[in-house]
Amino acid sequence: MVHYPYLLAMVLLSNPPGAADPPGLESLHGTLRQPLQHLAVQMEILDQREFGYILARSEDFATDLHILRHRYHELANAPSVDDSARFPERAVVNDLLAFNRAYRQHIDVRQPIELVHWWELRTTLQETERLYQVWDKVREARCDYYYVAVRRQALKNLRELVGDEAYYTAELPPAVPVWRFRSDD
Repeated sequence: MVHYPYLLAMVLLSNPPGAADPPGLESLHGTLRQPLQHLAVQMEILDQREFGYILARSEDFATDLHILRHRYHELANAPSVDDSARFPERAVVNDLLAFNRAYRQHIDVRQPIELVHWWELRTTLQETERLYQVWDKVREARCDYYYVAVRRQALKNLRELVGDEAYYTAELPPAVPVWRFRSDD
């Protein structure tokens, strides 16, 4: 059986972010705070660690509701935070990102010296930056101390960067453009 406060909480959360609030919304804070928090946590748009300041005060109720509405709509198609488990652990990702930054620095040093290869090196730098963005999103998604909404946004961005197939099979590109490595056989 659906209880009235939960139904009203769901209606308020699912309204568009710019929707007008009903008059006297602040007076409903005491009744709707817990249902809103419960639903928002279930929908992964609110982290329990945010309870101390989101929906905590009746005078901020409308503002906090706006924040949650925005998250609700922004993350509507975002993967669940549990999806992050399909990717390497944060320590591994940090090592890959450190390698990416070292490789980028190596290319930065070469570019002004090897003018004949300037365009190729510039393209390599762009590819390296794109790969950094991919792995940085993996790091954000795997970071347990980030709020759930941040982690879900990172997963959404990662999926957009690599495409659905690569995302759902967890077949991510390398951390650096290995196709640029030369073999001196």
